[in-house]
Amino acid sequence: MNLPNKLTIFRIILVPIMVIITFFNIQGEFFGIPYTYWILNLIFIIASITDHLDGKIARKRNIITTFGKFADPLADKILVLATMLILVEMGKLPAWIPIIVLTREFIVSGYRLIAVQKQGQVIAANIWGKLKTVTQMIAIILMFLDINAYGDFFTKKLTGYNLVINILSTTVMTISVIATIFSGYEYLKGSKELFKD
Repeated sequence: MNLPNKLTIFRIILVPIMVIITFFNIQGEFFGIPYTYWILNLIFIIASITDHLDGKIARKRNIITTFGKFADPLADKILVLATMLILVEMGKLPAWIPIIVLTREFIVSGYRLIAVQKQGQVIAANIWGKLKTVTQMIAIILMFLDINAYGDFFTKKLTGYNLVINILSTTVMTISVIATIFSGYEYLKGSKELFKD
């Protein structure tokens, strides 16, 4: 097994480790942020870096494999959705956000499968899809640095760092949701030809 595929598998393995960490009541804070948030954020950042590295290494060394094509995007979806669900469980993210993300992933995955079967073509990510991926990862990192929940600056009197980080995390997460919807729409718009029969 080549290095990019090992990195992909490593990324998938990090997800259950994140889930297990949430079972433990880790006491203490650093800069007012609970240790649990710091640990989960560090693991998520490491996983996100492997996402960037595996594709870059595979292209540079020309070792793109069928397993990599299948497992790499799957690992990304597992990582992002699992982390979002952890944030929902913590009360930091409303459930409708991962629901939108999950719905989009089902629609796009189904469309890509049909495109491969009927036309033999692999559909590349559009600009909205790339924006979705980047903003999702940044938003999740920011949310772990935020002791408040999504949109709290609307309902709570936050000040200083708490206000700034909550506005940032909420804004970037909202942009990621918009990019998710638009990228799904772009795929659906391009699927008319496939569903003509």
